[in-house]
Amino acid sequence: MTGNKPQVILTRKLPDIVETRMRELFDTELNIEDAPFTQPQLVAAVKRADVLVPTVSDKIDSAIIAQAGDQLKLIANFGNGTDNIDIAAATEKGITVTNTPRVLTDDTADMILAMMLAVPRRLVEGAQIMTNPDGWPGWSPNWMLGRRISGKRLGIVGMGRIGSAVARRAKAFGMAIHYHNPRRVHPDLEDQLEATHWDSLDQMLARMDIVSVNCPFTPATYHLLSERRLKLLQPEAYIVNAARGEIIDETALISALEAGSIAGAALDVFEKEPAVSSRMRKLSEQGKLLMLPHMGSATVEGRAEMGDKVIINIRTLFDGHRPPDRVLPGRG
Repeated sequence: MTGNKPQVILTRKLPDIVETRMRELFDTELNIEDAPFTQPQLVAAVKRADVLVPTVSDKIDSAIIAQAGDQLKLIANFGNGTDNIDIAAATEKGITVTNTPRVLTDDTADMILAMMLAVPRRLVEGAQIMTNPDGWPGWSPNWMLGRRISGKRLGIVGMGRIGSAVARRAKAFGMAIHYHNPRRVHPDLEDQLEATHWDSLDQMLARMDIVSVNCPFTPATYHLLSERRLKLLQPEAYIVNAARGEIIDETALISALEAGSIAGAALDVFEKEPAVSSRMRKLSEQGKLLMLPHMGSATVEGRAEMGDKVIINIRTLFDGHRPPDRVLPGRG
């Protein structure tokens, strides 16, 4: 602590408006170069900081938390997901963990719908043709045929805030809404969306035209879409994932795309991001796979609101109250 101001260390560069406000309120150490912290740098940070503000790319595991100084009171994650933090280890050491929920729902849902449109309608392929040195050969009846999404069945894996927002948008595009969730959503929402609930994920996958992965990543959802489940999909089906890369068996998905056993996929997240395989790049060149660099929530407005959440959580804790976005073990 410097006077009454907690020492806050940011692991990445945040929007200027957020950093400026944090400098006004706290003794804030910025990451001017925006270079990802190494593990030794993370260890050094938790030994000095009263508050650590990591992002989804920072792995705050039990080994790092074990080396935290007694002064570390809060890990205020700049992001909604908290699978990058060992929350149980932090809680055991008396460190509060918070996140930034309920500000990225619409941004992410908008991106997911854009991905649903882009792959069946071959939008990226079309854009690449227009920049090809050979030029555009001109219109013809069979040129760049894609598939419409109106009238298609959408299977949502995880009908939480984002899944529900995707469903609302998809219904407006004339899609039939289906979903698999640990528990059914409220009957009023089901009626509003005319949604069909499936207890069996396997049964739903076998009948869908497009599958959208919107569930959180937990040990229970690791490779939820396994090689076996991917084989249940119809040859005309598409997969969209803007949740977490680990939820899909990426190797099995690549093989399915290469074999043509599914029509295509759009991914904004990857198992070992930022690394992607040469096989995935080849599929992208062939128009079978759309890859985006984890930009589902990347809007100016969304990032600013995330920063506001982080600031509120820090101020609330150091004012002696429970932060509004505290995350407890088993609920991240």
